[in-house]
Formats: sequence, structure tokens, C-alpha cells
Amino acid sequence: MRYLYYIWQLLIAAPIILLSSILTALSVTIGCTLGNGHFWGYWPAHWWGKVIIRVLLLPVKIEGREHLQPGQSYVFVANHQGAFDIFLIYGYLGRNFKWMMKHQLRQIPLVGTACAAAHHIFVDKRGASKVKETYDRARETLREGMSLVVFPEGARTFTGHMGVFRRGAFMLADELQLPVVPMTINGSFNVMPRMRDMRFVSWHPLRLTIHAPIPPIGQGKENVQNAEEKSYQTIMDGLIPEYQGFVENPDQ
Repeated sequence: MRYLYYIWQLLIAAPIILLSSILTALSVTIGCTLGNGHFWGYWPAHWWGKVIIRVLLLPVKIEGREHLQPGQSYVFVANHQGAFDIFLIYGYLGRNFKWMMKHQLRQIPLVGTACAAAHHIFVDKRGASKVKETYDRARETLREGMSLVVFPEGARTFTGHMGVFRRGAFMLADELQLPVVPMTINGSFNVMPRMRDMRFVSWHPLRLTIHAPIPPIGQGKENVQNAEEKSYQTIMDGLIPEYQGFVENPDQ
């Protein structure tokens, strides 16, 4: 059965994924340039995420959408198990949002151009002025009523376990007094860990758990610490037992 799945990936899934990726990047870039950036920056990628997961026959389970209120902006934070986190969140979170991502991703052909056109936020730490510019863009995006999705670890895991969280997303949520929504991703590491990038996918169910929002308890250091610690523990508790517990990530 495994080899039949590999043949399916090679002959059916790979051409569909390649074509859909090119069409998505082009439609986002052109649509955002000519029209509504919030629409074109999200919907083509939303269907792209679904197409990739469905063509690879991966089962998906979503839990906790009932926690989210219509029209409310959130700062979503999730563990970063692998490349399929992107497709899972795009395809199944069900909220229009912007990513906060490494500035190096801007260099990926087509994808980087599309992300820039869609006004996703590139995190650039090359000097104080670049950091300020990053957070200014994030503030502007969230003030427009959009939500933000962040991987606070800043790097994919090598083990399936969580590393440390960076505070940037929680400081931004504190400044704008927005709820932080922890999300736990299970299965993405099993489908394609970073050690097997660009290789065959392993069949495994994916699960996205959207936990209850963590509201601000004030403003300042205490609120940042509360949101960070509660998010970390909530996400950790949502992982399957095999991947619970901290493991240092040398890429952080």
C-alpha cells in the first residue's frame, strides 16, 4: 500500500500540486496588485491548502472553531511541526489572516513575490530599524481588523517536540489588547518532517485544535507573560503524548 501511495504522489498528486502552486502564486500576486488585497491575499491560498491536503488523501480533523467570534481580530499562535502546518492552517482555520514569517522566505521564487503582494509580514531582525518596521506593519494590519498567525518558535521542529517561544507575537497582542488564540497541530511532523523536505509524503491524519482565546489581563509585562505561558502550556497539553515535553531546537 505504501508503494501505491508513492506512485499516486508521483503521477497524480505532484503535477496537481505544482500547477496549483503556480496558479495560486500568480492569482495572489495579480489579484492583490489590481484589486482587494484582503480577498486575493487569502482565498486563492485557502483553496490551495485544501487542494494539497485532499490530493494527498490526508484526513483532517478540526476542533474548537466555536471558540472564535465573528469580526474579532486575533493573534493565533501555533507549534511548528512541519511544512504541512501551512496547508492545514490555510485550508482549515476558516479565518482571513496574515502570516508573520521569516524575511528569508521573500527570496523563494513566486511564493516570496505573492507573500509580499498579499502584505504578509516578514520578520526582519537585521537591525533595530528593521525590527521596528516589522512591528509597524503588523500593527497596521491588525488595526484593519485582520488576524495574524504566528509560529512563536520561529523554526520547524527536528523532533516533533516544542522548543522555546519568542515573545514578539505576545508583545504585539499586548500593545493592541487583542486575544491570543493557541492552536495545537498534530500529525504534520509525521507527514513530512523538515529532515525529509521535498521527498515522498507519509500518510498520516492531521489535526488542528483551536483552543479558547486568552484575553488580555491588563497591559504590560504581566499580560505578555501570562499570554505566553498559558499559550505554551495549552499547546503542549494538546499534543499527542509522543511529542509532549520540551526538546531544544538548535535552529532557534
